[in-house]
Amino acid sequence: MSRQVFLYDPPERFVAGTVGLPGRRTFFLQASAGARVTSVALEKTQVAALAERMDELLDEVVRRSGGNAPVPAVVPTEIHDTAPLEAPVDEEFRVGTMALAWDGEEERMIVEAQALVELDADSDEDLAEAEERLLQDEENGPPMLRVRLTGVQARAFAKRALDVVNAGRPPCPLCSLPLDPEGHVCPRQNGYRRGGP
Repeated sequence: MSRQVFLYDPPERFVAGTVGLPGRRTFFLQASAGARVTSVALEKTQVAALAERMDELLDEVVRRSGGNAPVPAVVPTEIHDTAPLEAPVDEEFRVGTMALAWDGEEERMIVEAQALVELDADSDEDLAEAEERLLQDEENGPPMLRVRLTGVQARAFAKRALDVVNAGRPPCPLCSLPLDPEGHVCPRQNGYRRGGP
């Protein structure tokens, strides 16, 4: 079966968002252009890592270009996107591997999110070999979302993604674990239940 690639070059909108209540949220990347919408599920830590690494890469692009790259230092207020994900949110696949690159010739950020794949192997060496074959297989690999963003779109994505990650449950002031609306058993309180904020 040939690989399915969901390509957006460029998307009209590319955002990270969630479905569900804090503590039980499912995180998604969603790309759209016209009537076409692609949503892929991933972990909160993957969203945070993607946003942080994207910001770092954009900062490096600006530094290496001497400030001449079409990448803003901060997100212009007119393009800051706070709208919810486009409904219905239909998961195409769950993300396993992500890649990030800067195309210097076209001045575009390239984001790739590849479906999670379980590999069977008898040894670590066999597993490494199977992973390498899978990554190199352009025709028969797992489904992939590939998005090409301008510097402005990439900076806006990173800002929103970090905001979404940080919009979860507030931390306990004593132990830093997340507080549920019902409170939580705080280890710093010797197991006594602490109320919500």
